[in-house]
Amino acid sequence: MISLTRLQGARFALNPDLIERVEATPDTVVTLVTGSRYVVAESLEQVVAAVLQQRAEILARAGHLAATAAGARSAATASESPDGATVPSPAGSGAEPRLRLLAPAEPPVPPKGAAR
Repeated sequence: MISLTRLQGARFALNPDLIERVEATPDTVVTLVTGSRYVVAESLEQVVAAVLQQRAEILARAGHLAATAAGARSAATASESPDGATVPSPAGSGAEPRLRLLAPAEPPVPPKGAAR
């Protein structure tokens, strides 16, 4: 959610995924995909910056969660694939991994007499 201000001074939060467009006419008008329109005190540039900041925070949090999960997985038991790469097993399950990493396939052999 991003925080915006109506012209009368009331603050409200808006889901930026619903924004269809932002116009400066000369007031800043935020139009949603639902057709709702909001006239806000922030400039077009400020609304765009707020959306970019909100999305950057989401990506940063997702990266943090992925790194945390990867750390937890690396602590779990692991099995070796045929080419020696390790594939984590479900934590504490003692079960075989469902996926195995395979060595790259050999390139296909062209038929005899085929142009190279």
